[in-house]
Amino acid sequence: MDIRFARLTGPSQTLVDIFNRWENDPVLVPLTRPNKNKEELERQEAVTWDVLNKRLQQHPNYLIYMDDQLVGEMNYMVDPGHLYRKIPGTAWIGITIGEKEGQGKGIGYQAINYLEEQIKEKDLKRIEIGVFEFNEKAHSLYKKMGYKEIGRIPEFTFWQGKMWADIRMGKLL
Repeated sequence: MDIRFARLTGPSQTLVDIFNRWENDPVLVPLTRPNKNKEELERQEAVTWDVLNKRLQQHPNYLIYMDDQLVGEMNYMVDPGHLYRKIPGTAWIGITIGEKEGQGKGIGYQAINYLEEQIKEKDLKRIEIGVFEFNEKAHSLYKKMGYKEIGRIPEFTFWQGKMWADIRMGKLL
């Protein structure tokens, strides 16, 4: 299995279509975005050419390939407003393994290592990440990689008929 990462420099219609599929996949939605209720959970998001361009202008995005198949994307933001601890020079990372073929194969681990290296090159010293409390696989991975729980935001997202907390984790580089 060959895993590689490529910086996303511009949108294409193919990428817009793939991102739309991932952003509206009923299996992925509960894992990737907070929802206040059932209606929000079922809401369709529209990723357009302009939306993707705006993302690229705001922060670095990378595509994740497994054996030359696009299986996911990842990014990091510097000092976004949703940090739990507002410490300047903090990166917030996000990863989506959108294709079923790429899930459960250790790609998330490799992706986080890659992002950490990119973040170190920018001379940033701290990373935060959020994980919904029901996402035990991701929570376990982050702990194995040295991320420590720094707080919880209760009643943060709706899934399976109830509200769940967002666990915020941090790591010093």
